[in-house]
Amino acid sequence: MRITVIGIGYVGCVTAACLSRDGHQVIGVDVDAGKVDAINRGLTPVFEPGLEELLKTQVETGRLSATTDLASAIIGSDVALIAVGTPSADDGSTNDQALRRVVQQIGTILSGTDQSLVVVVRSTLMPGVLEDVLTPLLAEAMGERVGDRVLICNNPEFLRETTAIADYDQPPYVLVGADGDRAAKVVLDLYSKLSCEKIVTNTRVSAMIKYTCNAFHALKVGFANEIGTLAKSLGADGREVMEIVCKDTQLNISTAYMRPGFAFGGSCLPKDVRALARHAQREGLKTDLIRSILPSNNSHLERAAHLVRSTGARRIGLVGLSFKAGTDDLRESPQVLLAETLLGQGFELRIFDPDVRVTSLIGANRHYIDERLPHLAKLLCESPSELIEHSEVLIVATSVVDRLDGFDRFTGRIIDLRRDLVVAETCDSDSVQEVAR
Repeated sequence: MRITVIGIGYVGCVTAACLSRDGHQVIGVDVDAGKVDAINRGLTPVFEPGLEELLKTQVETGRLSATTDLASAIIGSDVALIAVGTPSADDGSTNDQALRRVVQQIGTILSGTDQSLVVVVRSTLMPGVLEDVLTPLLAEAMGERVGDRVLICNNPEFLRETTAIADYDQPPYVLVGADGDRAAKVVLDLYSKLSCEKIVTNTRVSAMIKYTCNAFHALKVGFANEIGTLAKSLGADGREVMEIVCKDTQLNISTAYMRPGFAFGGSCLPKDVRALARHAQREGLKTDLIRSILPSNNSHLERAAHLVRSTGARRIGLVGLSFKAGTDDLRESPQVLLAETLLGQGFELRIFDPDVRVTSLIGANRHYIDERLPHLAKLLCESPSELIEHSEVLIVATSVVDRLDGFDRFTGRIIDLRRDLVVAETCDSDSVQEVAR
């Protein structure tokens, strides 16, 4: 394909060189004449191991060149890949002005022509910007709707400085955010020589994945540093601690605990996080990340209570009380805390959990529930039908509901805390699809 890469800084330069190497005809565009001149002489405008040799070879083959003239590059191209910077604004938000200008310019260039083009945003942008800002800008500049001869989608990059070429060639996956198969296929064809997983999802999910990955990387660095600080204060080697922690690929470095849903609870996680935070406070250590874990969990609990209040209903049914299905352990269960909150706010609450029997609760488990829900026996329903008859709104908290019959007869509002706090109502939960390996 003939590809225009707009913005030949770090991401654009590496992407242009690799696409050219893989057989595409690539022309880079930048407002900086110095960058353009460097590329046309086979020199790299950014430092990256191996990039200059690759650029020089591709320029010599005639498959890679650069210009400051966007219009001459766009006309005749199959794909316009945008890789301009989106730096932080003064208030911390993303400054996407350069991105907006480029999209508007592309629309103006295409106005009055019959050229087909796929516009691919590789720049990092917040979910909603492509849909609510860039697409309308493109349509207005062209004077026609987007989605017929001109398509727009996103294709986040996952390149690290000093290993960018290797990261391009061996990515965790190729990710395309597109609202139709036509655009997705064009972008996937760009990477046909890469033997990795190819994933197509919608544009909002795709944009969010890029931010999520970077936030997670930052979180891991911060977490490891705080654990190292705590370990040192306790006479342990923080590096050895984390090396051994990372050997657990069943729970620690895995998909376990990585599914957004409701708050965590149980007899272990809250008390152990609390103990670390208390030790840090006692020793005068600043471990803001670990200290914020429990408040963050409580905030998720508060969002659940707010969601219930927003229904306007008073008779509430709760399905699942223990911290996870299949146990009667109520210690620091988020469902118990939610029930306590709702009762305190005057809701008429009834609960169904076939694993919980007040008469069988013993020890610390019994003591905890006696403090939190001293009248639990009066709140528990013996059968699903009893709960349904009482309730205007049902709250599903755990997979207990999957083992029960009769809930299909309920005609009121169902709040599923396993997804309703984290999945947008307009989203299709099955929108992510694996296209190829």
